[in-house]
Amino acid sequence: MTQKNQTGGLTYRDAGVDIDEGERLVELIKPAAKSTARPGAQAALGGFAAVFDPKAAGFKDPLFLATTDGVGTKLKIAIESNQHESVGIDLVAMCVNDLSAQGAEPLVFLDYYATGKLDADQAASVVRGIAEGCRQAGAALAGGETAEMPGMYAAGEYDLAGFAMGAAERGTLLPRNEEMQAGDVIIGIASSGPHSNGYSLVRKIVERSGLSWDAPAPFEASKTLAQALLAPTRIYARALKPVFGARLTKGAAHITGGGLVENTPRALPDTLKAEFDWAAWTRPAVFDWLQTTGSVPEDDMRRTFNLGIGMVLIVEPAKADDVIAQLEAGGERAFKIGVLQAA
Repeated sequence: MTQKNQTGGLTYRDAGVDIDEGERLVELIKPAAKSTARPGAQAALGGFAAVFDPKAAGFKDPLFLATTDGVGTKLKIAIESNQHESVGIDLVAMCVNDLSAQGAEPLVFLDYYATGKLDADQAASVVRGIAEGCRQAGAALAGGETAEMPGMYAAGEYDLAGFAMGAAERGTLLPRNEEMQAGDVIIGIASSGPHSNGYSLVRKIVERSGLSWDAPAPFEASKTLAQALLAPTRIYARALKPVFGARLTKGAAHITGGGLVENTPRALPDTLKAEFDWAAWTRPAVFDWLQTTGSVPEDDMRRTFNLGIGMVLIVEPAKADDVIAQLEAGGERAFKIGVLQAA
């Protein structure tokens, strides 16, 4: 039973906000945040603002870049299946991959976690995923905000937003449109699945299939449907760092909602267009299942999903094999998936 204070007046806890649970969450996530410390940032929680020292990180004349994003309705699968461990990686990835698309190195990350009633253990699971994403990206988890807002969310539900800051030395930002020309190669870097885009359609297709989240995934028998669809978004920052450092690429695009056909042109000048060889790579089985089960037209597939390519690079032909070799040395799979043509 909810206890009122001795005067009979209402307390903040009576209104649905538990400050003690919030303080418990901070203690639970301090080790996760501390594990993401990097040169230039201490990744310590508790202050009012995050501080970053670019000189300590080795930058001489940096430009700073900032991004923000969320996880979208992929969160509904995590909530309904009670699997919260990986959506934090998605949150980081959606922000830092955008930084990579402009040639920047991720430096610090901040998160926003909002819920109707705070469950510190659930939230800590999410934040541990965020910390794992930061470790993969080489960014410090420098702070964040936890908002407990009774009446705003249904029981057990929450929402996430992320904010990332990165830097690049002056003169190295992508794209370098003036260097691009017809014949340049489009290199695609493999995704881990749908990443964090198209999940409103994914959930509609699952509903049509009649499968429950704990059913074996038809396209990945070793996992449940929820586990397979919650595969976290790949983070490309570490593999791309040496490629960017050697100035081997002229442009990059993070393949999110809109797919290859909508995102690649964002990295190109108006005088050039991308011509894709759609048979140059094998789509992950999840996309075949989604298309068949949902009877999704091919044009919609190409404009909704990444279809197995999470990032593209624009590279001159003579450097394409070297770039692919460096990406593979960094743990990624990469393919030549097209060329630039005159628009």
